[in-house]
Amino acid sequence: MRIVVVGSGAGGATAARELVLKGHDVFVLEAGRPFKPLSRRVRWVEPLRWTGVLGTERTIDKISSHIRTTRSSRDLVLVRGVTTGGTTTISCGNMVRAENGLKEIGLDLVQEFGEIEDMIGVAPIPRDRWRPATRKMFDGAEKMGLRPSPTPKAVDAEKCVACGLCEVGCATGAKWDSRRFLADFIANGGKIQTESKVRKVIVEKNRAAGVLVARGQSSEVVHADAVILAAGGIGTAEILRSSDLPVSDTLWADIVLTMGGQLEGARQLEEAPMVWYAKRDDYIISPYIDILSHWFHKPWRGVSMEDRVGVMVKLADVANGRVDAEGRVTKEVTARDRERLDEGLSLARSIMETAGVKGPFVEGMLNGGHLGGTVPLAKGDVPLMRPSTLPEDLWVADLSLVPKSQGLPTMLTAAAISLRVARIVVERR
Repeated sequence: MRIVVVGSGAGGATAARELVLKGHDVFVLEAGRPFKPLSRRVRWVEPLRWTGVLGTERTIDKISSHIRTTRSSRDLVLVRGVTTGGTTTISCGNMVRAENGLKEIGLDLVQEFGEIEDMIGVAPIPRDRWRPATRKMFDGAEKMGLRPSPTPKAVDAEKCVACGLCEVGCATGAKWDSRRFLADFIANGGKIQTESKVRKVIVEKNRAAGVLVARGQSSEVVHADAVILAAGGIGTAEILRSSDLPVSDTLWADIVLTMGGQLEGARQLEEAPMVWYAKRDDYIISPYIDILSHWFHKPWRGVSMEDRVGVMVKLADVANGRVDAEGRVTKEVTARDRERLDEGLSLARSIMETAGVKGPFVEGMLNGGHLGGTVPLAKGDVPLMRPSTLPEDLWVADLSLVPKSQGLPTMLTAAAISLRVARIVVERR
């Protein structure tokens, strides 16, 4: 049986690896090019940043060609990786068990969480590798009763050079990304084709029979006995919409807003991002230099990378986004989102002040990079892990299946849900 998997991020790579290990003929289609981490030291950008000639976030490809940004409203920028490894290649390497809304539909991923954690190797960054300001902020958060915890990471601390630039790719190989699962997949006979954008699913007699793929100026039909979409909350929805298949207008993004302050010689970038986090209702707080804000957000322009300190609020936002058949996204920041963000920013500022961080305190760029909820599972869908609205032999194996925004790192959840889907595909076939 031939199975086509669309996308090679946490969802696609996990599903493809599991299916090929079970003896299936699996073909992965990836829209992007093979990933290459940023090889130059990022400080070459600093003179350009000061003058503003970097422009807006739309010019991010001048720095990293694998990052795609979409402005879904006047205020909100959505970010994803389009490359082998998908968004895992530009993630912070966080591995938290994010399961908001899953118990309500009867989905328990405890077994898959444990298996993925064991396969990857998950551990926090040792405290002696944190920058002094970060340690003081952790202590301050403890005194405020916020119960901060070291963040579980898919990072080999011995290989990590503490460059703080996980989001443009790990040049040392310290950070796990799903290309390692792809390596296992290829070693066991799987095949991957890059620069191959899937336009739509071919449906015959209410069954998925393959996909239409664009390569450069040409296109071709790739036939399959089953199709698994793992192109992320935007990519999967775009393919389904252009295939005249149901999509829910409930995209969520885990909106991020970073409060920026300054402390001379803080050098926060010289540590792994988000080494600890404090969980609140609907959001987390974590130390973080938002490189999008640093490079492209005008209010951040007056402070050097050496002196900038950031603390992020990552919010479980209202799932109100829409993706059309061309991949255009419409998603607004709601009044409820803004209220919760403001609450988190107030705490972030208080935490920074406990470590001696000074103002002026400035907000960063509103952005989101965890994209899901566009093909949400209902309670009755969970036994087969497949929305009942889809034709037979068509599956989804990414965060699109998750009904609610998490306000947490989601890479582990994407991999765990994909592992469950892949095993049910095997059972069903």
